[in-house]
Amino acid sequence: VQVVESGGGLVQPGGSIKLSCAASGFTFSTHDMRWYRQAPGKERELVAGITFRGRPSTYSEFVEGRFLVSKDAAETTVYLQMNNLKPDDTAMYYCFARDGRRGWPEYWGQGTQVTVAS
Repeated sequence: VQVVESGGGLVQPGGSIKLSCAASGFTFSTHDMRWYRQAPGKERELVAGITFRGRPSTYSEFVEGRFLVSKDAAETTVYLQMNNLKPDDTAMYYCFARDGRRGWPEYWGQGTQVTVAS
């Protein structure tokens, strides 16, 4: 049972990138999912999330309408579409999932690096 992120890379300021979080051993029909990020020297912070019922949870203020979280129809993958990226968005992005009704167990991915630079 795990979650695996992918899709990170180098993108220019103002550009876009789409991250994926693939679930293995469960689906997001039963698990809440959140994207977190951690920049060098900073604490890990919440970016966005989506509940197992499919209603998007709160986006952090710094998102400012630039990001969108969604699930595929099979509910095995959650995406984070990031637009109008800024250098401050440079960070390791992590996928987090947990059973939506029980609140446990919890799963963390290994992260995918997003670097915003010209």
